[in-house]
Amino acid sequence: MLETTLTGVALTVNGDVTAAVTGAAAEVRVDGQPAPLWEPVELRRGQLLEVRTAQSGVRSYVAFSGGLAVPRVLRSASADLLSGLGPARLADGDVLPLGVPGAAGGGPACALGELPVLAEDYVLLHPGPRADWLASPGLAGLEKGEWTVTSDSNRVALRLAGPPLGRRRGELASEGLVAGAIQALPDGHLVLFLADHPTTGGYPVVAVVDPACLAACAQARPGSTVRFRLAAAR
Repeated sequence: MLETTLTGVALTVNGDVTAAVTGAAAEVRVDGQPAPLWEPVELRRGQLLEVRTAQSGVRSYVAFSGGLAVPRVLRSASADLLSGLGPARLADGDVLPLGVPGAAGGGPACALGELPVLAEDYVLLHPGPRADWLASPGLAGLEKGEWTVTSDSNRVALRLAGPPLGRRRGELASEGLVAGAIQALPDGHLVLFLADHPTTGGYPVVAVVDPACLAACAQARPGSTVRFRLAAAR
């Protein structure tokens, strides 16, 4: 599938195919006519599919029956922003071959109750392996105030500016990360890691986002507000 960010994408199909657009709320059109989100759309050779500017959220996804028959690196066709592995970003005029489609129709549309929630009142957190590195009031400091997504965020991580959090210790040897890991930076602000997360780089992971909240985090726009709530102790 294709991932498109904020401004959308327009593409012409080179054969009959079933497509579906998911993710951020955006206007979808086929040859200028409205088409649905989260439902299969039948496209005929030469038709133009447009995903217009996201109205809310950040990332939209365009899937095709049969997938995209493009070369893979380490079993992935994605470009890794940190290592440089994978293909170059798509540019105007690029041609992507389609795989062999399956049965026509591409499956049922999602029921309304099955659609993921892309906006939350708060992000649920669990203590991280270095939670005790935070100075008083510790993890409770994450729940105070609001955190703003800064403009230097991407699919590697969200950078969050808010009430600075003090640390009782400095840095540590680099460690592995999971998606949703939150690091406390030396300036007291936070980094929330997403799909392309690296190793820690020496900063402590003080909390981890609950997996159910990660989709909403990935759709957070620069300038938007994030609020945290700690999960109840088990």
